[in-house]
Amino acid sequence: MRVVMLGLAGLCLSACVAGDIPYAELEARYGSEASRYMDLPGDLRVHYRDEGNPEAEITLVMVHGFAASLHAWEPWVERLEGDYRLVSLDLPGHGLTRAPDGYQSSPEGQVAVVDAVATRLGLPPFVLAGNSMGGGVAWRYALAHPQKVRGLVLVNAAGWPEATEGEGDSRPLVFKLLENPAGRMVLRNLDPRPLAGRGLRQAYGDEALVTPALIDRYVELARAPGHRAILTDPRRRSADPVTPETFAAITAPTLVMVGALDQVIPAARGAGFAQGVPGSRLITYADGGHVPMEQLPDRTVQDLRTFLTGLPPAP
Repeated sequence: MRVVMLGLAGLCLSACVAGDIPYAELEARYGSEASRYMDLPGDLRVHYRDEGNPEAEITLVMVHGFAASLHAWEPWVERLEGDYRLVSLDLPGHGLTRAPDGYQSSPEGQVAVVDAVATRLGLPPFVLAGNSMGGGVAWRYALAHPQKVRGLVLVNAAGWPEATEGEGDSRPLVFKLLENPAGRMVLRNLDPRPLAGRGLRQAYGDEALVTPALIDRYVELARAPGHRAILTDPRRRSADPVTPETFAAITAPTLVMVGALDQVIPAARGAGFAQGVPGSRLITYADGGHVPMEQLPDRTVQDLRTFLTGLPPAP
């Protein structure tokens, strides 16, 4: 706690109040020719992309992590678009997705958003991939809608309930601040830039990947209207109990990818899903960090292709 409060004091001294950036400006900067927008109940306007081969036999839906956006999947899209249909989306409070004032995010609500997008697009049973928080959305979706999930890919996923002995706490400071009321107040009102560079370097594990453009994207999208309120809302966690036995009910073929150098979610927790999900396969990247799909795109895509090729035929 002392480290957190010292970091908070330093942040208060170095950061300045930063206002919202209008969506029109952000869409012009971070949208693409593939960007589409879907209006959903509850005044949600979801930003998504539907790319790749529309006639492909396999559709892959991808869900990003906390404070990230669908841009995290671009390295996979670039390498897979000729062979698969690829759908990615920004969850509420992230990227270019708009949510109304007072919107309360939750894992269950995120599952509902993914399902609404998939239903509106008329997707057949699909392979669902998620990184970090998006991994938590993915396994919850597989439990809630088993008939819709043809395969599950968990990339340094969140939600494994058991800590390992001596794992410590190497998380970026922003996650520690989120656990403190004063820290949440600071994050909600001040410019996230002072924390962004350090946190992203810890997450990516590769200094070369944390470019000024990457930092700008994370910082500026976090300043979209309403995003910081959603990201810092302490009610965003699920109240449903989770135990290792929870995952025994997942029936979809499952690939678990883990970066051994992950400083956000300890690798042993990420690997726990391979023990909990029946018949799952674990691949550990000795030089991988929290986002191996971005850090090691060629290797992770090769392993993903092997998994996809081995899936049972569609019903």
